[in-house]
Amino acid sequence: MKCSLCPRGCFAERNEAEGKGFCGLNEKIKVARIAPHMWEEPPISGTHGSGAVFFSGCTLRCVFCQNYEISALNKGTYISVEKLADEFKKLEKSGVHNINLISPTPYVNSIIKALDIYKPDIPIVYNCGGYETADTIKMLDGYIDIYLPDFKYSDDELALRYSKAAKYKNTALKAVSEMIKQVGENRFDSGGIMEKGVIIRHLVLPNHTKNSIGVLDIINESFPGTPVSLMGQYVPCYKACEFEKLSRRITRREYIKVKDYMESLGLSGFSQQLSSADDKYIPDWNYR
Repeated sequence: MKCSLCPRGCFAERNEAEGKGFCGLNEKIKVARIAPHMWEEPPISGTHGSGAVFFSGCTLRCVFCQNYEISALNKGTYISVEKLADEFKKLEKSGVHNINLISPTPYVNSIIKALDIYKPDIPIVYNCGGYETADTIKMLDGYIDIYLPDFKYSDDELALRYSKAAKYKNTALKAVSEMIKQVGENRFDSGGIMEKGVIIRHLVLPNHTKNSIGVLDIINESFPGTPVSLMGQYVPCYKACEFEKLSRRITRREYIKVKDYMESLGLSGFSQQLSSADDKYIPDWNYR
């Protein structure tokens, strides 16, 4: 196939043997971990965990990615569409609250095929970096119940420098708009577990509170009422130490500044404890 799933528009050839696009992925499904996951937002992980499917590869190349072994180095194991559908069934039987598709964009075609084989009776979560095309999101209409996108940057220069993502802001704006249009208002069950809707995530970067405040302004203006998950889990990983401003963890002062601004705007949502900034929370990437 000639791939146009992400905003990079490579139109690169991807077949079973090789992939020549930005992500470097071929057409086969590659996963790094499939297991219940307890470290998402409260209405996603709940008490029984989220059924996380960590896909290998990514349409971004964030220099600070904590999951770089799978996102940039493409570590993982190949499985078939049929096996993916079977994994959905196994996760559902384990009692998790949802099926959580993490960094799924390069595999959208295969994910749709797997869900056509078996569609669980629990919500399907699309957990992504926000750098999506509206057309790809439209392909998922009827398949996805919950969207969990990042909104990483209000500053396109930073997006290009740290994630090689041109026109990130407007691209994410269009993608998130389509997500909200598609799934409608947030809905929760009697136990507070999310059944449908959108939560927008934002990771605070060291020395870049201005970028974070800009993101919160965008969300407040463009997506009023959509909850925000403010993350303080930043740990310098991958190539982060090659960039002076990214070479340390965020300070409490930086995080409180952004958190206070979020509260001043009246944005609802969640905020992490700074104790989450620890590499012990990075999973073991061993699907087998």
